[in-house]
Amino acid sequence: MTLDRLVCANCAGPVSEGRCPTCRASRQRMQEQQGLFGALSPTALIALIAALVACVLIARHAFA
Repeated sequence: MTLDRLVCANCAGPVSEGRCPTCRASRQRMQEQQGLFGALSPTALIALIAALVACVLIARHAFA
């Protein structure tokens, strides 16, 4: 889940804005847990996977 879609149960604001201490703590915890691809949006991940598949298909066709 991306940080921009989360809503704080404490202040009902977006967690990405960090309006209250709970938001700020949740935002910090999520940023620490994100791995290499954690900062990418789901759309960007799909585009990256599609580009990798296209490269593999082109390379397979070129070397076949």
